[in-house]
This record gives sequence, C-alpha cells and structure tokens, in this order.
Amino acid sequence: MYYNIVIMLKLYNYLTRKKTPFKPLKRGCVGLYTCGPTVYNYAHIGNLRTYVFEDVLRRTLEYAGYKVKHVMNITDVDDKIIAGAKKAGKNLGDFSRPYKKDFFEDLDKLNIKKAWKYPEATKHIPEMMKIAERLLRRKIAYPAKDGVYFNISNFKSYGRLANPKPGDRKDFVIWKYAKNGEPFWKSPFGPGRPGWHLECSAMSMKYLGSTFDIHAGGVDLLFPHHENEIAQSEGATGKKFVKYFLEGEHLLVDGKKMSKSLGSVFTLRDLEKREFNPLAFRYLALSAHYRSKLNFTWKSLEASQTGLDRIYEFVKALKQKSPSSPTLGVGSPKTPSVFPDAISAFQKTIFDDLDTPKALAVMWTLIKNYNKSPNKYNPKDVLGALYAFDEVLGLGLKNAKAETPPESATKLLREREKARKAGNFKRADEIREAIRRLGWQINDAAGGSQLFHL
Repeated sequence: MYYNIVIMLKLYNYLTRKKTPFKPLKRGCVGLYTCGPTVYNYAHIGNLRTYVFEDVLRRTLEYAGYKVKHVMNITDVDDKIIAGAKKAGKNLGDFSRPYKKDFFEDLDKLNIKKAWKYPEATKHIPEMMKIAERLLRRKIAYPAKDGVYFNISNFKSYGRLANPKPGDRKDFVIWKYAKNGEPFWKSPFGPGRPGWHLECSAMSMKYLGSTFDIHAGGVDLLFPHHENEIAQSEGATGKKFVKYFLEGEHLLVDGKKMSKSLGSVFTLRDLEKREFNPLAFRYLALSAHYRSKLNFTWKSLEASQTGLDRIYEFVKALKQKSPSSPTLGVGSPKTPSVFPDAISAFQKTIFDDLDTPKALAVMWTLIKNYNKSPNKYNPKDVLGALYAFDEVLGLGLKNAKAETPPESATKLLREREKARKAGNFKRADEIREAIRRLGWQINDAAGGSQLFHL
C-alpha cells in the first residue's frame, strides 16, 4: 500500500437509501459482484458507463488497501439470445461468441481492470437447479404450467430494496419449462432453462459465498432483477445476501433515452469511427457522479477528448523533464509528498461515494499549480501524485510516452523564443507552424516553452 490513508470510505447503499461508512465482512478483503453483459448484441455506451463506474468502485477499494475478489457474470442464455440465435440459424455459443469477444475488447480499450472471474450462465446450470430445489423444499417456490415460480407472499421482506408499487409485486419465474425448438437442460422439476434472476444468484454465491459485500450494476436493474436476486438467494440460504447495493444512473443521448428509432444507440466502435480515443469516453463518464444522469453529446465527447489530450501533454512534458522513475510513494510516511494537500483532497473526494468529478478537479488544480510555479516542485513528485490519482481514475497516464524532439524542432523553438523577446510575434507564429509541420506542438508555460509530439 503506497498511501497513508486516514479518510473513511463512504458508499451510498440502496438497501438503506443513505451514504454510510464501508465496513467489509472480512477485514482487508471485499467480495464484489457486478452485472455483466447479456451477449445478444454489442455493448452500447450506456452499458459501458456502468462498467466504468464498476471499475472505479473496484479501483477505489484497492486504492484504500482492500484485496478485491471481483466477479462479473456473462449472461449467455435468455429470451433475447435464444431469439437472436434462432433468427441467425446458429446455436447459442456460435451466436454469442462475437459479442463476447467485442465485450472484452471494449473493456481493454476503456482500461477496465480484469475481474477475478467471468462466470457464464450456461456453465453453472447445476448450481441454479440446486437453488430452485431448495426453494421448492421450503415452499417458497411452486411449480406452475410454464415453469417454477417464486412465491413472494412467502418471503416477507420482498420489496425492501426497490420498494415497488403494489401492482408490480408479482411472483416471478426461476425455471422456465422447455418450449419446442429452444435449448433446455434436464432437471428434477422438468426440462427447461433458468430464469435470468436465478443466474446471478447462483454465480455470485458460488464464488463469493452466501453473503458477500457489494453488488453493483445499473439503476435499471434495481427492480426487478436485484430485488428478485435478494428474494431467491435469501429464501434458499436463510442468510443475508449482500451488505451493499450500488447502482449507476442512466446515460442519456442529447437529453433523451437512447433509442434505435432515433439512431442514438452508440457503441464504442461508433466513437472510434469518428476518431475519438475510447478513453475520452471514460473521461466523460468520470465527469459526472455515478448516481447522476450523464448526458452524452458529440460536443461533450469532444471536450472530454481535449481535456484528456491536455493531461497527456502535461504528463509527457514532466517525463521529458524527469526521465527517471517518478516518486510512487506519494503520501506515505517514508516518502513525504510535496503535495500533501492534493493527496488529501483527492482521497476526500473519491472516498466520498466515488465523487469522480471533484477528483478530476483536484487533478486539474495540481496541474494548474505546477504550471504557475514549475521551479517550485520536483517533476518526479508531480508525476507520482498524478499516477496515484490515476490508479483510481484509470486514464492510462503511465502510457503517455515522452519523446525527444529532433534537433531541428528544438533549434526552431530557440529561434521562436528570440523572436518573442524581440516582439516579432508574426515570426514567432510562423515558427510555431513550422514546428507543427515537423509533427510537434508548443506548450507555453511559466517555466518556459516545451515541445510535445502531435
């Protein structure tokens, strides 16, 4: 652990509807389950916003010193997948394989850390059957004409997570009996396939135990998915299912819900076709609190790309000034930081329910203060602080490579400085353009002008 962390991590728990200090079940360890993709189509940017939020949560927990067991499911059997496979004339595996591959590529492009486990629903059918059997034995589930259903009237605490309206409180299917032409598995209660909610209960509890720390996903899953997960899991085990439920808010496009008819359902590939860095979308996601709606526009993405580029340029300049390894022990007792206030401010914001907009603001304040008085600080210390922040933000700052400009460019830069001192700004602008044609750009700061590779 690099940091001297004294600030308590607080998270908003949907079970209590309030922000509370985080206390794991086991000291130093966290069991984290996050809802992954249903692989019937390519992930859209609304899905990706949720994955970025879940990644920031996992990174923040690790930043705070916890060892995280992160499990993210892959739903590879449900109504939409079956319908899509049937239409395409393929089996489930062949149909979903390209969407699965694209999903992992998206995670890499967005610098999302790999989970400990990615369990697939079709590989955990026996575990799902066992839960259904327990619920039947306990009279909390019952067989019906088309499947096995959970009886919510026999689970007294149903609705405590989402508080659904009386009309929405309905018995739900946990095992669907086989239909002609559909894939099925043999079970003690009849051939069929699991209900969607049952899948997550089985996979989360197999790897994290009957009770674990955090379940996260999008707010659209609050009801009925997460509500039903609680009911069937606790109904089967008699134990508390999850301590903390965290839910990320919706992403809007041009102020409206994403819609195929409006042509507003975008994938990461759509952004790349317009030559945006995928991490610009990550930056955009960080600019709004995960519990606030985020409005996506092409203009806002352009602004995020500009902001990201500026940070990269700053990091490259620091690397040019200090090519040796940065001070990574920022804020630790062994390596006192020259920016204790910045480190403290960052921890205060990110440990306050993952307040990424304020955390970004702390980063920009650090950059601004350095540019005002560059000779006051050691570039290695500044880099160390930025790298510390990026352990949570995940903008890939360590990959911003410093390049040595050619002598022709540095010679022109010296000539430009002479022209500026002489007040010949027309010549200075001409030299700037000449430097650009060489593939470099100039950043004018208080400590002097520097070159960055375009």
